Amino acid sequence: MRLKLTFETENGFSRPNKHAVQGFIYNMLKGTPYGERHDEPRFKFFTFSDFFTDREGRINLLISSPDADFIRALAEKLNERETVHIGKNELKIAEVKRFRLPLREAFQTGSPVVLYKNALRNEYFKLHAHRDLRFFLERLKENAEKKYLAFYGEEFHLEGPLFDRVIPKLRRNGKLDVYVKVVKNGRPFPVIGSNWELLERTRIPRGERRFYRFIMDAGLGEKNSLGFGFLNPIRR
Repeated sequence: MRLKLTFETENGFSRPNKHAVQGFIYNMLKGTPYGERHDEPRFKFFTFSDFFTDREGRINLLISSPDADFIRALAEKLNERETVHIGKNELKIAEVKRFRLPLREAFQTGSPVVLYKNALRNEYFKLHAHRDLRFFLERLKENAEKKYLAFYGEEFHLEGPLFDRVIPKLRRNGKLDVYVKVVKNGRPFPVIGSNWELLERTRIPRGERRFYRFIMDAGLGEKNSLGFGFLNPIRR
């Protein structure tokens, strides 16, 4: 399930750090059954998009989760508010909308996909440097299967690759990797990921549809609750 938040601002908009957005979500969950989610040593099972502007010039944010009750609890808390603070911004809530999207066979990213090359050394996978698409797709599948097991309590092993057609999004400087500065407790650190114009699995069979719907809402890769790996289904 998804939640679309639409904001109006009179004093401009300063794009907040992803950790500030995560903190805003956790703050809105206080007083709900999910109020302690940030302290739980487990997958958080939600992610959010980068901010984007609509035709009316309003600021928008999408939050997704395979847990419909999580989205419902967040929406109910937001509906009690007229304004919220995210980072340095005071934003007026124009609309809070819950919705579901139909499962498609193709996706594009709404925020960078992040994977570790070596978690012990805190080394991120870099497409431009490591040049190993097979590693990227295998690690994505392993991560998705692990999260699926944690959420549903049952194992699922996908036969073949997670996607059979992929097109990365090239940056203006010709690079593929995206460096996002995240600030936590006053200390900045980079998170490295990649954006994708197309991630496609043709002809998803019925037995795999719940798995792909799960990753569509939970997000791809790691650091989902920090706003990475957000997916948008697209028509092909």
